[in-house]
Amino acid sequence: MRLIDQPGTMSSGSSNFLLVPIPEYPVLDCVPNKNVKIVVLGASNVGKTALIVRFLTKRFIGDYEANTGALYSRKISLDGEQVSLQVQDTPCVSLQDDAEGLYCQEQINRSIYWADGYVLVFSITDLHSYRTIQPLYQHVRRIHPSGNIPIILVGNKSDLLRARQVPAHEGEALAAELGGPYFEASARENHEGVHAAFLHLCQEVSRALGGGNGEKRRGGLHLARPKSPNMQELKRRFRQVLSSKVKSATAL
Repeated sequence: MRLIDQPGTMSSGSSNFLLVPIPEYPVLDCVPNKNVKIVVLGASNVGKTALIVRFLTKRFIGDYEANTGALYSRKISLDGEQVSLQVQDTPCVSLQDDAEGLYCQEQINRSIYWADGYVLVFSITDLHSYRTIQPLYQHVRRIHPSGNIPIILVGNKSDLLRARQVPAHEGEALAAELGGPYFEASARENHEGVHAAFLHLCQEVSRALGGGNGEKRRGGLHLARPKSPNMQELKRRFRQVLSSKVKSATAL
């Protein structure tokens, strides 16, 4: 898969990359005939937003404001087919005191219902975030009780091996239990690993959707689709981080 950028944008190696406009819908040769909708879920501070930004822009930013959930849209070429990709960021989920149920905002429930594929994220440096995954998956299954759902498990922060609390084999075992593949990735240091994980899920969702336009018939529970600030939100975050760094440098 490749992300298609408009001419005139700077390379990811430029020191001024935070100022580069990120097109919401780059120009393609034809109109996409499939919608691939993915939601990224996980506990606090596992790097959900960093993974999404890394995947969409190949860039890493270490500082983010509190995650309120944003929907990013891009048009991409996937296996030779033009596809409209939407990736939903979400606020954190957390375990209840009994360590079985979840504190889960209604916004997250809407996102789970809306999505076609699921990225479950934990940090390999945080055992608590790993323990959140199983109840989170069960929550997803309560919203989608029937059929197979495309899902991947991502152990983020693989660059912090000395701080590892979750062995790789435990991640692999949990992924097998959930019925999806396991990826260890580093949003900070390795775009290729992040890209491979998201690419796999995009391909699985695309296959599940088949030749249709990506809109599935859903029975039972009805939830409105999440609101969409799209790529404008991502550009605003870039500018905010750049502004704070300039102010810090000026104060020195």
